Amino acid sequence: MVSDLGYGLNSLAHLALLLLLLTVRKPGVAKHLLVLATATTVIWSTSLITLLFGPISLSWLLTVDIVKQLAWLLFLASCIQTNFQSLHHVLRRPTTLIILAPACFALASSYFFAANPAWSFLTLIVLSLEVLVLLEVVYRQAGREQWAFKPLIIYLGAANVFEFVTYANATMVNQVEVGYIAARGYIYFLLMPLLVISIRRIHHWGIDIFISRDVVLHSSLLLVAGGYLFVMAVIGYAINFVGGSWGATVQIILVVMSFALLATVFLSNAFRTKIKIFITKHFFANQYDYRVEWVKLTKWLTRSGESTSDVYHAGLTGLLNAVQYDSGLLFKVSKSGIECIAKASQLSHADIDEKQIIMLNKLVEYSGENGWIIDTDAYLVKPFDYEGLKLDREVLKQWNYQLFIPFMQDNNVWGFAVLAAGDKEKVTLNWEVKDYLNAVSEQVGTFIQHHEAAQVVAENAQFAAFNRMSAFVLHDLKNVLAQVDLILANAQQHKHNPEFIEDTFETLEHTKARMEKMLKQLTDKKVVEDSVNDEQYLSSVIDEVIKQRCSSLSPVPKLHLMKERSVVVDKEKVANVLYHLISNAQQATSDDGEIDVVLNVDSAQNTQLVLIEDSGIGMEKSFIEERLFKPFDTTKGNAGMGIGAYDAKTYLESIGGKLVVTSEVGKGSCFTLHFPIV
Repeated sequence: MVSDLGYGLNSLAHLALLLLLLTVRKPGVAKHLLVLATATTVIWSTSLITLLFGPISLSWLLTVDIVKQLAWLLFLASCIQTNFQSLHHVLRRPTTLIILAPACFALASSYFFAANPAWSFLTLIVLSLEVLVLLEVVYRQAGREQWAFKPLIIYLGAANVFEFVTYANATMVNQVEVGYIAARGYIYFLLMPLLVISIRRIHHWGIDIFISRDVVLHSSLLLVAGGYLFVMAVIGYAINFVGGSWGATVQIILVVMSFALLATVFLSNAFRTKIKIFITKHFFANQYDYRVEWVKLTKWLTRSGESTSDVYHAGLTGLLNAVQYDSGLLFKVSKSGIECIAKASQLSHADIDEKQIIMLNKLVEYSGENGWIIDTDAYLVKPFDYEGLKLDREVLKQWNYQLFIPFMQDNNVWGFAVLAAGDKEKVTLNWEVKDYLNAVSEQVGTFIQHHEAAQVVAENAQFAAFNRMSAFVLHDLKNVLAQVDLILANAQQHKHNPEFIEDTFETLEHTKARMEKMLKQLTDKKVVEDSVNDEQYLSSVIDEVIKQRCSSLSPVPKLHLMKERSVVVDKEKVANVLYHLISNAQQATSDDGEIDVVLNVDSAQNTQLVLIEDSGIGMEKSFIEERLFKPFDTTKGNAGMGIGAYDAKTYLESIGGKLVVTSEVGKGSCFTLHFPIV
């Protein structure tokens, strides 16, 4: 009777596995041979139940054991190689025939010859050893998949070690011990979960069986109860072993407390929830394929438009797609209250009223403290799950949305989304869905917040560009004012000179053009780029700058023409650059000093050189490296803008040239301008 219970449990367990395997639609040699081996195990175990078939003869025992081993050997033969296309390919391989030969010979000999049982015992020992050898081969060649094959190896390895011990003992005593036979059913039954684990792990077999989480939960609770009862039994056995006794009172107390404890275990919702979460986390695949969901969400967000409204709508739609909902609202929280910034709603009453706004403000305040995602439907049923949250239940019953998902920024609620399933199936907000939605909301929130930050940066860049443009306009305005001052300074002395009057009108015309250009820049809020490049000889430009702009200051620069080639430049821009540098040299040099402007050609680098040399106060090396070309950094106080040298360097680099500065404190400076010769 004891052995029948073990074989019966084993038959039922393997039958359940067989039915699960038959539900798998994917074809494959491994699946078919595993179905065959499992079905053979079911028949083997059932045939050894004496309550159904009567006493078991030795010949029948040996025959069904050999058949069982033959089925598992065939399965292992298919595992040695993974590219079999059919059962025929497995059987025609010489290695498979060698593996199956001992079992086939043993079956055939039992029908044609009256063999001594000792030979059958020896045959089964050989078959057990053969299985163990094949297991070692399969495990070694599994490579990176050894983790997946390990439960299978343990299942068949432990079972066949027991078979080996059983028949090795039978060979020595010339009979099979009843105790070994009675224990086999229990051993196979207890080892079978390892086979199930391995089947789920080995993906290339094409087998994907499913076990209900609720079944595992209840099995775990039964295991807890069984463990508790086992502990109680061990304590009772220990008391009896040392010669004591329970005592009637102690027995009654322990039995009552046992049932009370078991009832607590089974009825405790918190305990069941913890067990279920533990099982789900550690024994089951995730409900969501996070890699696929993450890629899908990222692709959706990257397809959003450039406008802020498109970004808001893309973020809300990404959240809806994550849980397959069709309606939702996206809100932004500010000091003035909450503002709906995106809507994707299929609901007939999507708008919210004042009472619902008050409720949303309470949800924002509550989420701001803990960052929780809130299921408003669950709140109606179990408000104690959200301790400290007080909502108007009448308002909540009229609320069309189920999920409240906050977006956090610097530990504050930046905004939130409310989602409704509509005609779709509602999700249950368990721990995994919460983790998943937290990850999705983090991604969506970061995406939206980065877009807003980029908008702020773009606006700041526009302001910076406008400020920079204004600085150049003011700098040009200062130069225009210098020209007007020059005219006024010479007017009293030369106002009756026709040539002076002609030069004055020419200068005023030039000044008018400059003023119109600056006015256009201020109107269009950008630097005018319509410069005209043409072929110029720099000596004429320098001579004009010295005579018209720099002759009123001392020392007056001297032009030295060593060698010259024409260059293609914007005459007006080059004139401004030269004026800035010459004017700076004049301001840094005493009236009795010297300023020389030398033109030469560097044939090796094919550049026209303009050297502006002065005998002024000079500059330190650190000043040249750190401050000279830094915009808006000036040593002239309110008299300068600090962009003359910066403008010169920037322009030369824009046309492919460069500006080189050498200086020595107390001895003077030299600015060398390199203009490329085309």
